[in-house]
Amino acid sequence: MENKTGSGGKTGAMGGKGFYIVLFLCAAVIGVSSWILLSGAGTNVEDEAEAVMSVSEVVVTSVPVVTPAVTETDVEEPSQSTEQTAAYELEEVFSEAVISYVWPVQGGVEVPYAVETLLYDSTMADWRTHSGIDIACDNGTQVMAAATGRVVSVIDDELYGTTVEIDHANGVHTIYSNLAAQPAVCEGDTVTMGQIIGAVGGTALGETNMVPHLHFAMELDGAPTNPIEYLPEAE
Repeated sequence: MENKTGSGGKTGAMGGKGFYIVLFLCAAVIGVSSWILLSGAGTNVEDEAEAVMSVSEVVVTSVPVVTPAVTETDVEEPSQSTEQTAAYELEEVFSEAVISYVWPVQGGVEVPYAVETLLYDSTMADWRTHSGIDIACDNGTQVMAAATGRVVSVIDDELYGTTVEIDHANGVHTIYSNLAAQPAVCEGDTVTMGQIIGAVGGTALGETNMVPHLHFAMELDGAPTNPIEYLPEAE
């Protein structure tokens, strides 16, 4: 009975020591495993930090924008305005010699051209020169431009009434007086030969005692000239 009890006591003692040894080994294994895991994680964190640092150190270089050089041949000259073109075309027309004129109205010459002799003026009751020709025609008769040109003035003259002056270039101007108060053209207008510019009226106060007529005059380089020398022979 005593031997049995003694051997059982030794077995219990050994069993208790073995339990603690196993428990220590397990704890050691867990500790080693944790250390390994932590060591690996630390390495990964450091690697990631280094990768971030390497990315942040990348220098971005801008690509220069190349602008093509502009040469003189690439620059287009400004085009001429419509007004300038029209003026040049008109000058070309005017530069051509005017070879003929037309009568502004049809009718007989009531008072001739006279700048070197004096003619009696029944309206003014005196003797004076006459720088144009008076062509007899009814009031309201349409008046035509004697040639192509540009209207340089439309005025109300004290003696000759409503007057239109046209420049035909080459120093030649034609002057139409005793027109109705409202002519058909304005200053600056371009007219062609035979175009209607107005109508005969009774606005010339200096010629009221005469029959209805158109006072037609011409100038060459600013001096009076005889219209008969430019007009075709009357039919």
